[in-house]
Amino acid sequence: MSSFLRNPARGRGGFTLIELLIVVAIIGIIAAILIPNLLDALQKAKQKRTVGNIRNVGIAWFSWLTDQASAASAGAAVFDFEALDPISAEDLRTTLFPAVGIRYSSDIPDRDGWGHPLEYAWNSGADVLSIGIRSLGRGNAVGPETNPYPIQGFVATDYNQDIVWADGFFVHYPTGVAQAAGGSL
Repeated sequence: MSSFLRNPARGRGGFTLIELLIVVAIIGIIAAILIPNLLDALQKAKQKRTVGNIRNVGIAWFSWLTDQASAASAGAAVFDFEALDPISAEDLRTTLFPAVGIRYSSDIPDRDGWGHPLEYAWNSGADVLSIGIRSLGRGNAVGPETNPYPIQGFVATDYNQDIVWADGFFVHYPTGVAQAAGGSL
């Protein structure tokens, strides 16, 4: 045998297979715990961004409505988004960013936190105007609670639910955050 294999000063040459398996198992357990929490945090951030954007545009649009047109309808138990006429984000920008006069908002987002188009609608020809903004959620399809929407919250971790703001407040919204006056959550 060579002197290389018998040299006691050399000591151990590396990790044993058992030590490596233990380290890999610990890393796997940590990843199994952290990855679902990370994915949920990403979805929650997208939902909060969507709620914030809808709230900001809704408040600006509602301010324009009360200043320029008339009061919106109120007091219904359900909200029928499909009864309204769609308006594009670009047309809404033209309304809320006039060339002369009050600018009601600094931005009208085209997309929600998941990258799907936001829907804007109103009944511009009615005696009493009604306005609405809707995100179809993570799945970009009408959620389990369909139109007309009951005025209520939903479990905040159900990211496929629609988020709907209408006539000054959230109609269909993630719960866990109290709804305050002025359309904010």
